[in-house]
Amino acid sequence: MGANVQVKTAHTDEPLTKFHLRVTATTFGANFSDGYALGIIGALLPTLTTTMNLSGAWEGLLGASALIGLFFGSMLLGRVADGIGRQKLYLYNFVLITVASAAQLWAHTPLTLFLLRLLIGFGLGADYAVGPTLLAEFAPRRLRGLLLGSLTVLWTVGYVVANILGSYISIDDTSAHWLLASGALPAALVLLLRIGIPESPSWLASHGRVDEARLIRRRYLGQADPGTADANPVPAEPPPAARYRDLFSPGQAKRTWFGVLFFSAQVLPYFAIYTFMSQILETIHISDANTQNLVLNLALLLGGVIGLWPIQRMGRRPFTIVTFVILTACLGLMAIFADASGWVLMVPFVIYTFVMSGASNITQVYPPELFPTALRGTGVGFLNAASRVASAVGTFVLPVSLSTIGMGWSMGWMAAVLLLGTIVSVAWAPETRNTLTGDDWQH
Repeated sequence: MGANVQVKTAHTDEPLTKFHLRVTATTFGANFSDGYALGIIGALLPTLTTTMNLSGAWEGLLGASALIGLFFGSMLLGRVADGIGRQKLYLYNFVLITVASAAQLWAHTPLTLFLLRLLIGFGLGADYAVGPTLLAEFAPRRLRGLLLGSLTVLWTVGYVVANILGSYISIDDTSAHWLLASGALPAALVLLLRIGIPESPSWLASHGRVDEARLIRRRYLGQADPGTADANPVPAEPPPAARYRDLFSPGQAKRTWFGVLFFSAQVLPYFAIYTFMSQILETIHISDANTQNLVLNLALLLGGVIGLWPIQRMGRRPFTIVTFVILTACLGLMAIFADASGWVLMVPFVIYTFVMSGASNITQVYPPELFPTALRGTGVGFLNAASRVASAVGTFVLPVSLSTIGMGWSMGWMAAVLLLGTIVSVAWAPETRNTLTGDDWQH
């Protein structure tokens, strides 16, 4: 008992080191690359549709290509990371992303571009499972929420940068392919910075490799007394390979279902609304759409940055519940007052944008904290894959909904999705701020 108290106190007081910042920066880069990759294809599709003579089906496939890859990468490689470790995937997935991004420069057929973007999404999906997992297992507990939450801010930065480049650069076929290939630049920088990052000591300890774990903690984390770091019992042999059914085992199932439902409820309206922002602004009769787009992009950036503070101060559970309530109310008001003037509707829309950007930070914080070490890569990958299905559903349904039942009812069903997230969070959301899970806090 005394050993456990010692470990937790030591970890709480652990300083933020240059190594922590390095791991955080390289994981930031993955989220920037994801936001940039998804943003840039949306900005360039109108030009590519003309220059590549795209059919409606190819437009949809190219728009969804990275999301499809993200689904399979998260689902398949998160489990692999629990079996072989985090470090290998953390490095080699960015080899794939860098090469596939650069190759888009020569992708002049729809099939070639689709396959390359599928590979980019596959690599990014692996990183969504491995990156937050590795960062969570290295980060000081007192700063873990801040560091993990910051990942979503960088996604937003990448998305906004892509939108700005697509809006203010003169686009033809040549410049479109250069912009697609420009995603290789941040990816190559991330790859270089990741060279030399060691394996997660939590994963090593859970597989019985205690001496290696202690060496990494001493060398990279500056822990003066590595002997206490692994005071908890460790298995003599590696644990059995993680299975997806283990995510729904007794004692774990409720956390897994909470993760699936809260994550999906949050991202479904988010991706749908910001993919079809221009159509929504047109529907509510905003004449100066460019100015309003700028206001909403600024709200996205500010909300993401400011939203980091309450995650640290409030805790995971109250932050999640409060933001779901506000988001539900905003879209509910837009549904009820759908016939009001555009400028009236912009008030709840801007508030929604600001709060949603901050609330989305929790999607990088909660998932790795819901699972024990042996299941963490599998669990994080599964939640990210499920969220991508929800994103794809929302993105498909919203334009159909806007054209058939109108803006009011469209906002209404999305408010209902957020209300479901609120109810699930009130019923099931655990408080995980002070531990990853109760059974495997080993730092």
